[in-house]
Amino acid sequence: MTELADLLSRAERVLERLETLLPGSAEVPDWGAAIAFRWQRRHGRAALKPVRLPHRIALDDLQDVDEQKARIDRNTRQFLAGRHANNVLLTGARGTGKSSLVKALLNEYAGQGLRLIEVDKSDLVDLPEIVELVDGRPERFILFCDDLSFEEGEDAYKALKSVLDGSVSAMSDNVLVYATSNRRHLMPEYHDENLQARHVDGELHPGEAVEEKISLSERFGLWISFYPFSQDDYLDIVAHWLRSFGVSRKAILGARQDALQWALMRGSRSGRVAWQFARDHAGRLEDKGRGR
Repeated sequence: MTELADLLSRAERVLERLETLLPGSAEVPDWGAAIAFRWQRRHGRAALKPVRLPHRIALDDLQDVDEQKARIDRNTRQFLAGRHANNVLLTGARGTGKSSLVKALLNEYAGQGLRLIEVDKSDLVDLPEIVELVDGRPERFILFCDDLSFEEGEDAYKALKSVLDGSVSAMSDNVLVYATSNRRHLMPEYHDENLQARHVDGELHPGEAVEEKISLSERFGLWISFYPFSQDDYLDIVAHWLRSFGVSRKAILGARQDALQWALMRGSRSGRVAWQFARDHAGRLEDKGRGR
């Protein structure tokens, strides 16, 4: 009997260790801890981790994207009001404010119950679990997928497509997906795909590969495109950020040539480059002001 009891005790300890290794359901987070959360899966266990210091960018900080801002702002307000709204795909040139716009919406409407859950591409297979976790909550959740791009056959691609429109179960009405990408159709496109069409009994059938690529992006009801900034747009953004950093009007006018040179060296006149220049320039002015 002693040997049997010892064996059972050892077996229980082994099972306890195995339980810690097995995938488990995510625990319900403290929803009051933050306005933004990040979905993380480590060693088979998933959790919504609160983001203690979210990016505090405001809608007014985003310059020269007024049309894009108005469209996604209207969609978000409809969502918050409980009216019909669409999942959103923001595509286009890098550094033009796609991700910043989503973060600014969170800061603008957090007081009205808007919350954001950031999901990495590698974790998109967990989207059904995330949707189930927030189902029934009074808050309105944006599932934010940043800088998306896929290769053919990826599980994450199929999971996102299923959640958006292809699953038997409908997505909860307190959840929308906002995604950003440099690719309008989220997957690479090749020249030879235009040749994948053939005549069968006089009918033209487009290549199945092309149809597959388009099928995911079409599940986003609202497409918002961003374009490279002109020189004047770029300088306007530089001036905005320099003003926000406390730089005088005279110093802003004197920084124009340096700002253009900075963009030339970076090979881009994007909002991100303008912000980076403004931080560098304002910092150097502060350094001079201290007499160094």
